[in-house]
Amino acid sequence: MEFFRIQRDIPFMRHALIFNVISLVTFLIAVGALAVRGLHLGVDFTGGTVMEIRYCKEPQADPKASCTPAAASLPHVREAITKLGFTDAAVQNFGSSADVMVRLPVKQGLTSAQLSNQVMAELSKIDAGAKLQRVEFVGPQVGRELLENGALALLFVSMGIVFYLWFRFEWKFGVAAIIANLHDVVIILGFFAIFQWEFSLPVLAAVLAVLGYSVNESVVVFDRVREVFRNRRFRTYTVPHVLDHAITATMSRTIITHGSTQLMVLMMLIFGGETLFYFALALTIGICFGIYSSVLVASPIVMWLGVSRDDLAQAEKKAQPEAVV
Repeated sequence: MEFFRIQRDIPFMRHALIFNVISLVTFLIAVGALAVRGLHLGVDFTGGTVMEIRYCKEPQADPKASCTPAAASLPHVREAITKLGFTDAAVQNFGSSADVMVRLPVKQGLTSAQLSNQVMAELSKIDAGAKLQRVEFVGPQVGRELLENGALALLFVSMGIVFYLWFRFEWKFGVAAIIANLHDVVIILGFFAIFQWEFSLPVLAAVLAVLGYSVNESVVVFDRVREVFRNRRFRTYTVPHVLDHAITATMSRTIITHGSTQLMVLMMLIFGGETLFYFALALTIGICFGIYSSVLVASPIVMWLGVSRDDLAQAEKKAQPEAVV
């Protein structure tokens, strides 16, 4: 589906050097922020106390007695916990609107039992129906394992993307795509380091999602590049002209796809509440830079790596079965 068709190719590659310099400067700023300020890791990675609280219609004198569930007010829960000095606590529903999970960071000099008692005392002032269901301490070791597993997930996803594009196109496309995608990931992490936004498991999931999302746009452009290279009608086109034609031909699709996706993510960012805020924020940054990198970073890198019509023609020749004499 196309909303519009651009008749004349836009000369993106004429400004390829400027785009690459902008990308390099942005990348270096992000790396510098990560090196100097580091990430503000959430409770998921640093460890802490996990509490499960159920809200009942009536206060329960017996802790083991069952109760009639009542919807919890998450803003009130967050306000009560903030009063205790826990600005980094994670508060979210789980299972039902009456069940709330609270994750508190480690506080020196206080045990999990003391922390939970303080929180429950504060919550009971607001709603006497708050009932503690479970308290657990998650150690820093578990957090380190989650961080290591997350880093391994990023590494394996990146390697998978390189091998996939190498197999589908040619190694130059794989290298260009992974540089562009890692550029997006580092930019997202750089934003979180500069502004010290909390980096949690949902944010890590958003970063992995951006990797898969961004490579999809690169594949669409590269598919078009391959078609143009193999089409005899465009035999006189130079490599920059082929790239310009491929990017211009996919502009309508790019605007429709990314516009609709960005609209959905923005709704999540605005109306999703505190629980989804940083997840949606990471996706918003990733989608914006994903469009830029897929079009204006990956394509110039392919050109700098010296891709030619012969590269794809040879790949096509190898893929054809040998004739039987």
